[in-house]
Amino acid sequence: MLFRGMAAVPVLASLLIMVTSSGFAAHNVRAAENVPIDQVFSTTDSLVTVSDAAADAKECLDGLCWKPQTFAVECRRPKRKLIDAIVRFPSAKPVGIPQNDTVNVEWYAATTPDGKICTAPAMIVVHESGSGMTVGRLVARGLRDRGMHAFMVQLPFYGSRRPRGIDVDDQNFGVVMEQAIADVRRARDAIAVLPGVDSDRIHLQGTSLGGFVAATTAGLDDAFHNVFILLAGGDLPKLVATGQRETAELKVLLEQQGFVGERMLALLNRFEPNRLAHRISEDRLWLFTASFDTTVPPIHADSLAKAAGLASDHHIRMPATHYSGVIFLPIVLDQIAEKSGGRTMVTQ
Repeated sequence: MLFRGMAAVPVLASLLIMVTSSGFAAHNVRAAENVPIDQVFSTTDSLVTVSDAAADAKECLDGLCWKPQTFAVECRRPKRKLIDAIVRFPSAKPVGIPQNDTVNVEWYAATTPDGKICTAPAMIVVHESGSGMTVGRLVARGLRDRGMHAFMVQLPFYGSRRPRGIDVDDQNFGVVMEQAIADVRRARDAIAVLPGVDSDRIHLQGTSLGGFVAATTAGLDDAFHNVFILLAGGDLPKLVATGQRETAELKVLLEQQGFVGERMLALLNRFEPNRLAHRISEDRLWLFTASFDTTVPPIHADSLAKAAGLASDHHIRMPATHYSGVIFLPIVLDQIAEKSGGRTMVTQ
């Protein structure tokens, strides 16, 4: 299911090996020496009081936004190698499950040659639907190797946020999606107070499921400098009605939860990216689409591009499927880094 995470696709594992061995630097596995482990910072939501002349957009914003609050941000030592710290803060939209309602963000820190964190632009990374968050972590490490601080947000009920004995498929999908959007937006303010983060250059990237979350989050307000959407788009009701693989399974799950027909359409419309796409600055939004994608067909990226008024040179099309597109990831990350203040790595 979309929030449970799909079984591994065999071709994906082999493609990830190919990508990792071509176009990615081998990052030093030691943690950065001056990451603020066990330190606590205080910050406040910068979410502005949102409004929109379009009644439909205003209705969408009213359902997704929350009253800004002051909250604590703490850094903890990670259990996994290659991660420099775990950044934790309370969810802006808790669902009543304490373990899930503490957001965990994996920090892949930009460092100097001698292994100390340095001042650099930052990227919030929103992972795909796979339970291992493999592509999200690959993106984060790739951007870290390109001179950027990368922060991968573990979405609700993923990673350390998934409690034992609780089936995510029993949770209300709409509530969980709204929490995911709020968590990603709040992550921007959480990382802005961390040492080494250039708070004037905080960007947003999302892949597949994460791309839909990122696209809607970007429409809340003008919080992110640049936004990069990979293998995602808009028109969620049509996608769930006609899509294959993950989206087909999501449809079955929603029907089992009683969301059928107009009720399903109303649910998906609550966080539909196209309702807010006009609020994203078109010169700071880029889409990366797989031309032969059947999981998220290109028509959905085209739909988001149209809603955002996106110029054609901001919509990059790859001759790939939803899964084989990973072979283009080094080139995509080079383009993202170049536009975001990082450095490129792939030999031209």
